[in-house]
Amino acid sequence: MKRLGLVIVFVFPLSLLTSGFAVAADDSKVKAATNQVESGTKKIPDGKVGEGVEETAKGIGKTVSEGAKYSGEKLKEAGKAAESPAKTAWSNARDSAVGFGHSVKGFFTNLFSN
Repeated sequence: MKRLGLVIVFVFPLSLLTSGFAVAADDSKVKAATNQVESGTKKIPDGKVGEGVEETAKGIGKTVSEGAKYSGEKLKEAGKAAESPAKTAWSNARDSAVGFGHSVKGFFTNLFSN
């Protein structure tokens, strides 16, 4: 009974954590993995501790894995969306540096030509 209490104490917070991944990523694979976590945690109080812990652990692993894949895809999309403004900012910085260089050249040309 003591072991069951420890398992519930450690598994339940992990299942809550993984369900947060499912909310952030509305991917069907993430939701399926979260459902696996929930079904595993429901088996533990029914006396199927070994089977419940095993299913819960597999579900947590799948949820984290699928959540990471989904997050990676979203980051990749965000990077592509930010790519054009970054190029524009670089162009502006380069143009400013070139303009500053011309100003310095013109200053010294005028200084030494008179």
